[in-house]
Amino acid sequence: MEKTFAIIKPDAVAAGYSGKIIDRIEKEGFKIVAMKKIWMTKKMAEGFYAVHKDKPFFNDLTTFMSSGPSIVMILEKENAIADWRKLMGATNPANAEEGTLRKEFGKNIDNNAVHGSDAPETAAQETRYFFADIEMV
Repeated sequence: MEKTFAIIKPDAVAAGYSGKIIDRIEKEGFKIVAMKKIWMTKKMAEGFYAVHKDKPFFNDLTTFMSSGPSIVMILEKENAIADWRKLMGATNPANAEEGTLRKEFGKNIDNNAVHGSDAPETAAQETRYFFADIEMV
């Protein structure tokens, strides 16, 4: 079984979509290994997205991610990373396929409802950023 990291972002939490997104996750066969609701500080968001620190959208992204509560999760299933990315859809909801989470719940490229790891190494790093071993069941 493969694990991946996922976030229901502040825009989707504020809009009340968390339950619907979690329901879709489970219906798609993912096991939620760990989950918690957090409110990232700006510093936490900057650390999490440090790979993008030199990009022009970094400040807006970290400000957004620290603007309200989000839900962080570890998901598990065969091909978890690829399957989660497919379920999320394209980064820009306008380009996302019908039936994807970003198409259904995202507003725009900045407020696109969910985040997911893009590789096993990233998933491991992102998981460790938010979860201790004791929180994974």
